[in-house]
Amino acid sequence: MDIIIGLLIIAVGAFCQSSCYVPINKIKDWSWESYWIVQGVFAWLLLPLLGALLAVPGGHSLCELFVADNSFNILMTILFGVLWGVGGLTFGLSMRYLGVALGQSIALGTCAGLGTIMGPVLLNIFFPQLDALSSLTFAVITGVVVTLLGIAIIGVAGSMKAASLSEEEKKAAVKDFNFPKGLAIALLAGFMSGCFNVGLEFGKDINFGDLTPDMYKTLPATLLVTFGGFLTNAVYCFYQNSKNKTWGDYANRRVWMNNVVFCALAGALWYSQFFGLSMGKGFLKESPTLMTLSFCILMALNVVFSNVWGIILNEWKGCSRKTIAVLILGIIVLIVSSFLPQLMAFSA
Repeated sequence: MDIIIGLLIIAVGAFCQSSCYVPINKIKDWSWESYWIVQGVFAWLLLPLLGALLAVPGGHSLCELFVADNSFNILMTILFGVLWGVGGLTFGLSMRYLGVALGQSIALGTCAGLGTIMGPVLLNIFFPQLDALSSLTFAVITGVVVTLLGIAIIGVAGSMKAASLSEEEKKAAVKDFNFPKGLAIALLAGFMSGCFNVGLEFGKDINFGDLTPDMYKTLPATLLVTFGGFLTNAVYCFYQNSKNKTWGDYANRRVWMNNVVFCALAGALWYSQFFGLSMGKGFLKESPTLMTLSFCILMALNVVFSNVWGIILNEWKGCSRKTIAVLILGIIVLIVSSFLPQLMAFSA
């Protein structure tokens, strides 16, 4: 029962993340760089800080975790956060050129596979005594492969969509639709975004041990990763503000309140995925397979829900029934990938 609860919590977080681009559409008269960094203040700083505080037991402070004994792990966690930030930047651009459904599908699929595998591999390089590679069992690898298969099927649906639509239909569904350019950006975004889970792996022991409830144990590491990502995004967005002379966006009183509210909502929805991941993993302790695969499951469910939103937002409007059928097949494969490894573990 705990496993079902854990997977449901992760699914709720995935649904919230996949919905975070909806409130962004309500933002008015701000450039991309302005609303991106403002929602980032909520998604990558304020809310992760509040989440990390939940991991602090009474009589202790969050600062106690960030001491010299953990300095290497802390620096590595932040470093991979900085690299993930590059993925976050290009992730936003992939939405611009491919739309919510296809952009998230390709980027998150790449992120899911590499993020799951890179963590144990790099941990094994730096800390061979931990035997991190033992977590990459046959069931885990199978789960990753099935996830990537689902992503590939959705990618086929995307290419079918690109081939079948006229230029006018493409622009109606996604204003700046450009499949080749969007594909390259989405793959880069996925590769760099996979660094998020690597950062979590390096920071998984940055908590108060048994004094921290299982469901909150990864939240301090999440704060460090998102802090690193915020640094990357802040440098780029402020550079764009200067280049495009859009500093005035932040002083536009006419839309300021509206935009900050919707940026905060977008940030809260985005952060929900990793808050849900941490809580969900607290219920998955009895399944080492799902613990290892939890990040991959989150990304797979993000893709499922993002494509549901893509259908709702008419991004697949005008596509043939065959294209929609391929899309639905890909979604089904991704859903299966979420629980298939556990079934394999049970039967083993």
